[in-house]
Order: sequence, then C-alpha cells, then structure tokens
Amino acid sequence: MKEERVKVIRVATPMRSVAQRIAFLLLLGAAIGLLMLGRTDPRIFEQARMALIDSTAPVLNVLSRPMATVSELVQEIRESASLRETNAVLKAENARLLQWQHAARTLLAENDRLRTLLNFAGDDAARSVTGRVIGDSSGPFLRSLLVNAGMRDGVRRGHAAVSGAGLLGRVASTGEKSARVLLISDLNSRIPVLVEHSRARAVLAGDNSRRPRLTFVSANADVMVGSRIVTSGHGGMFPSGLPIGMVAEIGDAGIRIETFATSDRLEFVRLVDYGLNGVIGGAETVARGVDPNR
Repeated sequence: MKEERVKVIRVATPMRSVAQRIAFLLLLGAAIGLLMLGRTDPRIFEQARMALIDSTAPVLNVLSRPMATVSELVQEIRESASLRETNAVLKAENARLLQWQHAARTLLAENDRLRTLLNFAGDDAARSVTGRVIGDSSGPFLRSLLVNAGMRDGVRRGHAAVSGAGLLGRVASTGEKSARVLLISDLNSRIPVLVEHSRARAVLAGDNSRRPRLTFVSANADVMVGSRIVTSGHGGMFPSGLPIGMVAEIGDAGIRIETFATSDRLEFVRLVDYGLNGVIGGAETVARGVDPNR
C-alpha cells in the first residue's frame, strides 16, 4: 500500500504542476482577450460588466447590511461620546448657575436689609415720608439737600431727616412738592447730644466741614476717640437716641465727630415727624401770635 501511494504521488505531482501552468496561461489569455474586447467594442464589455454586477448585487446587498449595522453602531458610539461631553458642559454650567443663584439670594437678603436701614426710624409711632434727593445745594456757606417731597406729602419744617445710618439733619423749609434739608454739618445747625456711654451732655455744632464739632462739653466729661454720639432729646427738636456719629479726633481744633450718615451718593432720605414741636414749632407759634404753652 505504501509503495502504491508513493507511485500515485510521483505521477500526480507533475500533472498538478502542468495544470497550474495551463490555468495560468488560460487566465492570462482570458485577461488579454477581455482587454482586447474592451478596446474593440466597449459597449459589449460594459454590458458584460453590468450583467456581472447584477448577478452579484444580491450577494453585495446581503453583505452590505452588516456593514450598515456597524456604521450605525459607530455613529451611536460617536453620539454617545458627544452626549457625555455635552452632559459635562451642562453640569459645569449648572454648577455656575447655582453659584449665581446663591449670590443672588445673598444680594436679595442684603438688599432687604439695606431697604430696612434706609427706612430707619427711632420711633415706631412716628410718621414718615421717603423722598428722593433731587439736588445738593451745598457750598462754602451752606450744607443742604433738596428732596422731592413737600407740604402736599405732609412734610413740615422741623421734621427729622434720617437715612439708614442715622441722623442727617432737619427740614429747614418746604414747598408744595419739595423740601430743603439742613444738614447737621451746616454752620447754622445746633443739636443737643449725649455721649452715649457716659451720658455727658453737649451740643453738636456744624461748621460746614465734613466733621462737625462737639461744643459745650463739661471739662470732666468722659469723652474719648470712638465714643458714640446720639441725640439727647432736649429742646424738643429730635427724640433721644438717634445715632449721629463717633468721636474721630480730640485736639486743638476741638472734638470732631465723624457722622454715620453722609450726603455723598445719597439717593433717598426719610423725613420723619416725631410729633415734637420743639424750638421751631414754638417759634412758628409765637410768630402767629399764639402762646405755645397754651
């Protein structure tokens, strides 16, 4: 058996080599023939090619479906990656928006507090009118403000002018739609005050500077830099306890007060009627010929 198999292999090997050469020559001749046929009659060659394509189209269609599926899968992967990037961007933007929301809430609370301070009043029972500052008539010899609230709004001479920080001054004159506020720094302003911690009495006198002076202070009064100054309530001009300022300087120029309320960048003023006639009310009553003590 083994010898027969060896004989068969010896005979088949030359025959297989001859068959491969013949197949190569046939394929080469077919290729040359097709090339010559395409040169001589391109239409026949095109028809043959289209017939071959038509015959293989079903196979190509079947084979193309997996490729389309792979393409769709690749597209979904790309879209998924894009969605992840978009999601990361949206998360970062959401975090920034939350920070802005927190800042907005903080500012809103601060705004409410400032509005409350702007409507400052030392007496809950006092009646008040809030007016907008429409002019600053301050000059070398006058320190005052113009407010767009007047007699038609119930504003009268002597009403206190306050801001959220404290006392600004008093209403010196009124019109129907406006009023002039004399600031506590004006040369004509004199206000009875107290040193808050020692209850020492004094008079705050304006001299048209940014820091009015504390006058008529007792020699043994306990006054130091940083002492708070408030209204005393004497004279019936203002109620007691309205904050005015703080002692900023004690020297040869006297005791100077840094006021809490300033007219710089002031937009609104509250004009408060504490129901006190005081010196102004008494003067007006006497001017009309009526005894203020009746």
